[in-house]
Amino acid sequence: MNNLLRGNALFALAAAVLWGGGDFAGGMGVKSAGGDLRAALRVVLLSHIASFAVLVAIARLRGDAFPHGALLAWGVAAGVAGGLSLICFYIALSRGAMGASATLSGLLAAAIPATLTLWREGSPGGLTLLGFAVAGTAIWMIAGSPADSPFAPAAAAEAGARARQTARQTMTLAMLAGVGFGFYFVALKMAGSGGVVWPMATARIGSITTCGVIFMALRLRPGKASGSSATMAMGRKAVGWALATALLDTSGNLLFVAATRAGRLDVAAVLASLYPASTILLAALALGERPTQRQALGMAAAVAAVALIAL
Repeated sequence: MNNLLRGNALFALAAAVLWGGGDFAGGMGVKSAGGDLRAALRVVLLSHIASFAVLVAIARLRGDAFPHGALLAWGVAAGVAGGLSLICFYIALSRGAMGASATLSGLLAAAIPATLTLWREGSPGGLTLLGFAVAGTAIWMIAGSPADSPFAPAAAAEAGARARQTARQTMTLAMLAGVGFGFYFVALKMAGSGGVVWPMATARIGSITTCGVIFMALRLRPGKASGSSATMAMGRKAVGWALATALLDTSGNLLFVAATRAGRLDVAAVLASLYPASTILLAALALGERPTQRQALGMAAAVAAVALIAL
């Protein structure tokens, strides 16, 4: 336990648990709100606005100084990257290749900050590097599923060239999402040097602005501006899930910032990227969706990775 606390792994693992819960709540919210891109944007906007209001209130009560200069810029940049990444990620998921999309984005999100930290701070040690490799394998096994891969024989045979083009576009979106999430980790680390609460609040400014502009642009598209109640209204259930997303995601982000302040960014990013495990476990408990054998093995590999990184 002392190693976990000293190595900032405990904070990162707690962030992964909460992020996984936030993804589960967000997915349920998007499904309740209609299941399309506009529904995803509405859920993201509501959850981030609620999060922003709470974070500002906490910062005011604590008397924290509002960040300026580079700290403010890094926080807003983190939010813009996070907002754009969420949009790319949701579009990729909506096309059906959920496992492949989650795997690619998760691996890139972990690899980018890990590579940057190795370059700037040097190697964390042989066991930790081995733990990173095992964690990458665990992410691939937990998030991926051969059945929903766009490169599976059934998918390739079903629509020919058009299906292959769609698959390439989907993987491009997942790759962009992963790069964006990786930059989000790095930018949040940079903004976090000025505190814990305001970096997240300024990140919400960036994500709310970005998602809001895209949402309004979609509503004002020719032929799409009439906006029936279905395009604007959110049911009580969807609102509840969005608020749950705000609570879980914001708490996870605060813990991630704390993890980056307590130790190396690569350790925090790799361990936090194990969040699909808690999403799958919640789906199993709440929806009766049993993890596949591959996912169960991936979770076992994740436990081994945590032990190696924390040693």
